[in-house]
Amino acid sequence: MRTLFTLFILLIVLLILPLESHPLPPSNETAAEALEQSPRHGEYVNVEFPDHDFSLNTWVVYPERPTRAPVIIVIHEIFGLTDWIRAIADDLASEGYLAIAPDFISGLGPGGGGTESFESQDDIIRTIRDLTPDEVIARLNAVRDYALTIPAATEHIATIGFCWGGTMSFYYATAQPDMHAAVVFYGTSPDTEHLSKIETPVLGLYAEDDARVNVTIEPARDEMNRLGKTFEYYIYPGAGHGFVRQQGGRDGANLSAAEQAWEQMYVFLQEYLD
Repeated sequence: MRTLFTLFILLIVLLILPLESHPLPPSNETAAEALEQSPRHGEYVNVEFPDHDFSLNTWVVYPERPTRAPVIIVIHEIFGLTDWIRAIADDLASEGYLAIAPDFISGLGPGGGGTESFESQDDIIRTIRDLTPDEVIARLNAVRDYALTIPAATEHIATIGFCWGGTMSFYYATAQPDMHAAVVFYGTSPDTEHLSKIETPVLGLYAEDDARVNVTIEPARDEMNRLGKTFEYYIYPGAGHGFVRQQGGRDGANLSAAEQAWEQMYVFLQEYLD
C-alpha cells in the first residue's frame, strides 16, 4: 500500500514540475543585443587553412563550466557569418558546448576578406553558392582539426547547420566519419548514393511549408533506414523556411517550430555528443 502511495505522489510531482527546457536562441532581430549582453567569452580566431594563403576567420565561444566541453561547429546560412550565427554559437555555449562558427568565404571577398568585406548581400550569396562541396569539406576539416587542439575541448564534435549550412551539415557526415552528431535545420539531403558513407547520427528539423527542401527527406529516410543508419527528423506544421531565424513569422507557426526544434536538438545532442 505504501509503495502504491509513493508512486502516486511521484506521479503527481512529475505532472506538477515543468519539464527541462532550453530558452530559445535570439532571432535575427535580437541577435546583436544578445551578443552585447552575453557574459561568455567569445573571440575571433584565425584557423590555419593548409595549402592556402589565407586563414579561416572563425568565431569561438567558450562555455562557463569546470570541465572540458564537447564541440559544436556551427555552419552558417547562405548569408555568411552574421551576428545571428554568432549569437547562435553563444546560445550553444550557454548550454555548456564549445561553439565554433567559421566564415566559409574567408579569403574570397574584396581584399582577401570574408563576409564583412562584401558590399552587398547578393555578392555574399553568390560567393557561397559558388563553393563546391569539396571546398566546404576542406574548410570543415580545417576547423575540426583546430577544435581538436583546443585544451578546453573534448574530442566529441558535432555540426549544426542552417539553410545552406544545414545542407552542408548533412553532406559533411558523408565525408567525415569521425563525427558524433549532425543536425540539419531546413537543409536539403545528400543524393542517396552518398549516404552509405555516413557513420554519424543525423537529426533533421524541417518546416512544413518548404517543399524545395522537404522533397529530399523521404529518399534520404528510406535509404538511411535500408542501410541501418540513424536519421531522425521532424516537420513542423505551418512553419516556413528559416523559422529559427525568423521566429516572428507565419502567425506563430515559426515560433512554435523553433521552440520544439530547439528542445529536440538538445535531446539529440545529449544522447550522441555529451
